[in-house]
Amino acid sequence: MKELLEYIFQFGNLNSQQINLIKNKVTQVELRKDAYFSEAGKIPNQVAFVVEGVFRGCYYNNKGEEITRCFIQENSIMCDYVNFEANAVSSEYLQSCTDSKLIVFSRQTWEELSQIMVSWDAIKSKMVQICMYQKSRKNPVISQDATTRYLEFIENHPALVNRIPLASISSYLGVTPQSLSRIRKNIS
Repeated sequence: MKELLEYIFQFGNLNSQQINLIKNKVTQVELRKDAYFSEAGKIPNQVAFVVEGVFRGCYYNNKGEEITRCFIQENSIMCDYVNFEANAVSSEYLQSCTDSKLIVFSRQTWEELSQIMVSWDAIKSKMVQICMYQKSRKNPVISQDATTRYLEFIENHPALVNRIPLASISSYLGVTPQSLSRIRKNIS
């Protein structure tokens, strides 16, 4: 809970009554590796704060290939927010790449906090902007060769390289797992 409160305090102040309200309204959830927080074909109904673990946002293209669009790690808000706000069915998955611990806001709690706390909308807006930015980051430039894409991934995500499955990294880079293995072998 301490991590969530520290995260929130980056965007605004809360008094002790508001802090207690949040503590009493959220739930702590643990997900095993490969479990889904949010699934395609369903309406997202929760917003999570990642306390521990790494998640990936992914979808299937029209050829049935799995595409990893982004990675979300500790100290981040996670949600398919466009579909959450629209109360619409998602076309993407948010899947745990590692065993994970989350603090979860239900849709009802997320909305209630706006009605109860004057400062919540401003705080929420800033958290959602960061969430949307993380999720909208584009995959590496496919016109670059695969080795360059992998080296940029290592540079931009050094903490992820040894934490998540190579299949997720290869999906993000747009290469086969076999190609990624060759690239890793050639640069080590």
